[in-house]
Amino acid sequence: MMGIIIVVVAGVVIIWGAATYNKLVSLRMNVKEGFSTIEVFLKKRYDLIPNLVETVKGYATHEKGTLEQVIQARGNAISSSPKDKSKYEGELSNALSRLLMISENYPDLKADLQFINLQKELQNIELEIEKSRRYYNGTVNNLNKVIQKVPSCIIASLFKFKEEPFFELENIEERQNVQVKF
Repeated sequence: MMGIIIVVVAGVVIIWGAATYNKLVSLRMNVKEGFSTIEVFLKKRYDLIPNLVETVKGYATHEKGTLEQVIQARGNAISSSPKDKSKYEGELSNALSRLLMISENYPDLKADLQFINLQKELQNIELEIEKSRRYYNGTVNNLNKVIQKVPSCIIASLFKFKEEPFFELENIEERQNVQVKF
């Protein structure tokens, strides 16, 4: 009788361990999927920036410093590791905000159809990045909660599951949306 109880308890523990492991794997895959989605929209933004800079450059020749900051921030964001991605994306967002504010000083630029279309496209991409970031952060939150809770933390520790960082901007200034005015 005692042997049957031990076998049943061991079976329950093994089934629970396997189920917990599978849940952790699924949550980790959701996090990877979320980050991948963010990267798709970041790439679209990276690809749009040279066109935006060239359009502004045609009208705002005295804004060389701002244009160089945008190009530098773009380069830093592209080459950053996933761990540092949110920091450099915050810097790029700030640089883009300054670039778009320049248009207020140049009425011809504000009226340029290509510039208007690029602004609209950038605004749409920024919205998609924000949606993707919210999804990613939600999946990270779900994974981190399971990793921290008892008893699933035992399985997480045993199989070396680590908490993932949230994708958030570094400070309040960086949290402001890019202002797109028409």
